[in-house]
Amino acid sequence: MTKKFIPFNKPIDLTHAEMLRRSAKFYEFMKSRRTIRDFSNEEVPQEVIDTCLKTAGTAPSGANQQPWHFVVIRDSSIKTQIRNAAEEEERIFYEGRAGDTWLEALEPLGTDADKPFLEDAPVLIAIFEQKFALTDQGDKIKHYYAKESVGIATGMLISALHNVGLATLTHTPSPMNFLTKILNRPEGEKPFLLLVVGHPAEGVEVPDIEKKHLKDISSQF
Repeated sequence: MTKKFIPFNKPIDLTHAEMLRRSAKFYEFMKSRRTIRDFSNEEVPQEVIDTCLKTAGTAPSGANQQPWHFVVIRDSSIKTQIRNAAEEEERIFYEGRAGDTWLEALEPLGTDADKPFLEDAPVLIAIFEQKFALTDQGDKIKHYYAKESVGIATGMLISALHNVGLATLTHTPSPMNFLTKILNRPEGEKPFLLLVVGHPAEGVEVPDIEKKHLKDISSQF
């Protein structure tokens, strides 16, 4: 196979002082991101969602196979199906599957099996991990580091949505096989995460929590 390369055009060239200023500003902005569970019904333009998805699609991936698929859901009947299926799994989770230790960890966040945000928010984005692709002849092409690649793309999507003033919630009922069925996704795709997207409801509150300090999440050699 012939290798094809093109010149890399560095997008910006900054002094050390400018790098520090920009990194500090971006940190403060990202620190303002919070997960919410109460959304308004204010609509979100599809063009905004599409551009944020394109941003997610620029993420690095194993062998550049881009093993992700994003399903944008606005239809109220489909959102109701997803809520009903998710709450069924969540009831099982909270009634025994989770275990006491896990439930104790969740208690300060005030979560339970009821997930009204799955219907209230204007947009749901179901993110799927593609374990393999199929050729036109039906042969399987294995995807490498698929989960890691989809995780990076998801993080970039959350950042892109925050950048335009939208709030998000990462929802991961387990198992999530109902998403494959409801959204009619093909063999080889596995639900990775359900992202709830919209504007915060008026007067919404969030848990009073803190993030770990730098010394607790990093080390240097």
